Amino acid sequence: MKLSELAQRLNALGYPVAYSHFKSAQALPFICYLVVDGDTFSADNTVLSKITYVDIELYVVNKDLAAEKKIEDMLKENELPWSYDEIFIKDEGVFKCTYSITLIS
Repeated sequence: MKLSELAQRLNALGYPVAYSHFKSAQALPFICYLVVDGDTFSADNTVLSKITYVDIELYVVNKDLAAEKKIEDMLKENELPWSYDEIFIKDEGVFKCTYSITLIS
């Protein structure tokens, strides 16, 4: 899957979505996604596949199991394994739920 395809699938979830950040304040919940690293698989002096590590961040005021389930269901439907981390950002008064995935194209 390419990053542009991931963006389309995230937009279909029904929440505001932006790459990295929004240019203006958004009502919660919203989603940001960001490439955090990348790599390639090569053989015989040719790149055979591109590996992109992406974090999908869900920002919410309170724990939102329904929003998390939407993201997890989308990842499962697209056969994208993920790891999960959650923190509370005290200064902002929000939870950030991060899904770390790997895209191979």
